[in-house]
Amino acid sequence: MFRYADAPGAPEGTAPAGDGRLDVQITGGRVRVWDGRPVQEPDADPGRVKEPVHDPLHPRTGLWVEENGFVRQELLPNGRYDEARGDRESAYTGRYWVDGSRIDYLDDLGFWAFGEFDGDVLHHAGYRFTRR
Repeated sequence: MFRYADAPGAPEGTAPAGDGRLDVQITGGRVRVWDGRPVQEPDADPGRVKEPVHDPLHPRTGLWVEENGFVRQELLPNGRYDEARGDRESAYTGRYWVDGSRIDYLDDLGFWAFGEFDGDVLHHAGYRFTRR
């Protein structure tokens, strides 16, 4: 599935998923389309979906460490993540959402990534993370 985020200075636009359906659209730093449906604006039609809300008490919140300890990803209670790589703290930062066993990331640089939880293991970007 193709996802698109507008980085600062990038042209605004949309990107369809492989089936031609618009999956996610971000403009002006705000989610405008999520899972193919328009996101509700303040005081808008209550039938539209709202931007995903992060649960600060979600059981997946906390520190996740890759098998060799090189990559460390902290899922913060405020819906942000902070990823360290080796001695480089905050190598990647951004927002995240958990939906069932799937986690979606929107990096502050504007790119999307995703991972899957399998029990107490997080599979993301070819890494296998466990909670610490």
